[in-house]
Amino acid sequence: MSDSDNSKDYGGSREKEVEAGGGFSHVEAAPNLDEKAYVADYKAGAVEAENAEHRMGVLEAVRAYPMASFWAFVMSFTIIMESYDVFLINNFIGLPSFANRYGIYDARTDKYIIVTKWQSALQMAGQLGALIGVFLAGPLTSRIGYRWATMTGLMFLNAFIFIFYFGDSLPVIFVAQLLEGLPWGIFIANAPAYCSEIVPLRLRAPVTQMLQMFWAIGSIIVGAVTYVYNPRLDQAAFRYVVSHPQLKPDIPIDHPKKHRIPIAIQWMFPTPLAILIFCAPESPWWLARKGRLEEAAHSIERLGRKSRLNASETVAMMRRVVDLEKSTKEPNLLELFTGVDLYRTLIVCGVYAAQNLTGNLIANQAVYFFEQAGISTDTAFALGLITSALQMIFVMLSWILTTYFGRRSIYLWGSLGNTILLVALGVAGSVGISHSASLAQASLGLIISVLFTLGPAPASWVIIGETSAIRLRPLTTGVGRAAYYIVEIPCIFLASWMLNSGGANLQGRCGYVWAATGLVCLVTAYFFLPEMKGRSYREIDILFKRKVPARKWKQADVDVEDDE
Repeated sequence: MSDSDNSKDYGGSREKEVEAGGGFSHVEAAPNLDEKAYVADYKAGAVEAENAEHRMGVLEAVRAYPMASFWAFVMSFTIIMESYDVFLINNFIGLPSFANRYGIYDARTDKYIIVTKWQSALQMAGQLGALIGVFLAGPLTSRIGYRWATMTGLMFLNAFIFIFYFGDSLPVIFVAQLLEGLPWGIFIANAPAYCSEIVPLRLRAPVTQMLQMFWAIGSIIVGAVTYVYNPRLDQAAFRYVVSHPQLKPDIPIDHPKKHRIPIAIQWMFPTPLAILIFCAPESPWWLARKGRLEEAAHSIERLGRKSRLNASETVAMMRRVVDLEKSTKEPNLLELFTGVDLYRTLIVCGVYAAQNLTGNLIANQAVYFFEQAGISTDTAFALGLITSALQMIFVMLSWILTTYFGRRSIYLWGSLGNTILLVALGVAGSVGISHSASLAQASLGLIISVLFTLGPAPASWVIIGETSAIRLRPLTTGVGRAAYYIVEIPCIFLASWMLNSGGANLQGRCGYVWAATGLVCLVTAYFFLPEMKGRSYREIDILFKRKVPARKWKQADVDVEDDE
């Protein structure tokens, strides 16, 4: 199992091939770890390490770096917490009992509803906190590293969950979500960067796409929990001894804690993850940027099998890229918007922002969308759970597609298919109110949510992890995710207004809106998104500096000896 690129001769003529044990060649190690060595002194080792990564197939890379895959898995797991809470608050909004406790009576539907402004506020509170968190993540990670920054976020999250657990009003729940968002921003900024830096070239796509898989797993957990507790929540969840002035007299009042269980489940994750991440190796690329070369070599040895790699050569490869990007200044946000780094930053920001403009919010609001399409509450929760399970399966399928067909191809074709389906959803919502129309809208909503995780969504994480300069990576991923939240927050208000019976009540016709924004994203990606499949970080740096047009990256040639 190997990429088509493996047919190329990467250093095959050299006389330093190792015999059957790993395929890695060896050169003199001393200059590779000497901080005072010149590029010419360790370039031979850097070339050998890069050639070795090019020659590796996917399975060979897994065998050579088994622990790298494991630690990427652990870091990706932090995404579950944002996913869980985002879907939890959306599912709470879909519960009649939550509306009975905190909503107002709507005479048109003879039901209690959460008014649009509070529905939107609850949905965007976490994202607003995460927006602040991602700006904290870049400078924090650049200074103390991925491990300590992530552990700091996990410990703060433990504390903030208490506020959500004991909250008993919409304003308190809003504040709890806002504070929980701060560590989410650190997790979401660090995870794709860390995962892409600890694995060899052939594993960059699968490990960064795990982030989308864990997002789906988070929604599965919250879907299962709320589905199991839904009947109990409807009977007794959000009722209290103190009478509620807006409740009908026939709604019973008591004081159970059953609705707290889905909130309390969040405490399952932070402490075990913090212990695991404490044991994890720091990114060798981060250590190389800091000049801690011996530690970088030790980190590489912990990530891979010593019998299959040469740590000093791999460090030399990293030093070569770091020297290529070298600057006398400390990394700062202004650098992201100057020169060639502006283009790289815009790609990351654009890919992140596009996730909210191509129907992704239909996936995040699946249960509420199904209910607004006329599906019963229990069936809507079941469909939401099925959607999340299918998303996880399709993310796994995307590993194969993105690894062998490339990032750009999968992103463009997936976005095109998504746009067509969104138009179909709009048509289904325009044919009038009927049982068949409701089923068609619910089915298309499910299909859009699932296929989004086969193409654009997982490909986005790979692009985000590969595009930025190594030196500016923590800052770039943070700013990119900030763009995601800046676009998502108004989109949440728009999506809620379009779906809410107290708003536009568009139901499936919202597909027309998302199809229009999705088409804009598709056209933009066609002209500006390059194909980075099979490229080392050195090659990516050089191609950006050469200003090669995005559509010509596949044909562009970069010699293994080139440094500019």
